[in-house]
Amino acid sequence: MSEAFFMYAAIGFVAQVIDGALGMGFGVISAAVLGATGVSPATVSASVHAAKSVTTAAAGLSNVFYRNVEWRLFIRLAIAGVIGGIIGAYFLAKADGEMVRPFVAVYLAIMGGLILYRAITGVRPQVSVNAVTPIGFAGGTLDAIGGGGWGPITVTTLLGRGGEPRFVIGSVNLAEFFVSIAVAGTFIGLGAVAQTDVIFGLIAGGLIAAPFAGYTVRIAPARPLMGAVGALVISLNAYTIVTALDLLT
Repeated sequence: MSEAFFMYAAIGFVAQVIDGALGMGFGVISAAVLGATGVSPATVSASVHAAKSVTTAAAGLSNVFYRNVEWRLFIRLAIAGVIGGIIGAYFLAKADGEMVRPFVAVYLAIMGGLILYRAITGVRPQVSVNAVTPIGFAGGTLDAIGGGGWGPITVTTLLGRGGEPRFVIGSVNLAEFFVSIAVAGTFIGLGAVAQTDVIFGLIAGGLIAAPFAGYTVRIAPARPLMGAVGALVISLNAYTIVTALDLLT
């Protein structure tokens, strides 16, 4: 096994622990790190979603076991997210990677800012239950384009319903499995290249952490952890934006 494999495994482990605690973070963190190393946006998203197809299955089953899933919410999120994910993957696979890179980095930086804002203020946007479908669609679309963002979009907004956080996070995590399968399958069908060392490394690290997802969501100090994630994502993508713009000039 190469040093790169263990590096990706470490990224997958940390990202999955955070994702299990917050209902967000695996895709955003993994995509931000990979993007900062110069990997093309389509390859980043294809690789991350291929890995998430496995890690989210384990995390989702953990949440089912701990009874953290609200089934009606899950079904609506999954259907809308799958449709949005397929559309987003198709767009990214057909786009010019170098031209898209700074825009993807800006999007991920905004996601990091949203996470950081929530950590500092504790504010939850108020969203009607009737908005679940468009939120799922937007989350799936942007998640496919950015390689991450499903959790920050869906969890951040759906918590505004005033429901129990564990049920929102558990339902979002389980729905993410189906979104990841749809996105990864679309990329593969369109011929996008995923990096196997990235995929297997993220899977190895994520699978070690994923079974604890249902437990960590109950005990983790959400706001300090959320603030650290937001700051990390902003920093990584600020570097990617500067690098990408320098290459384009």
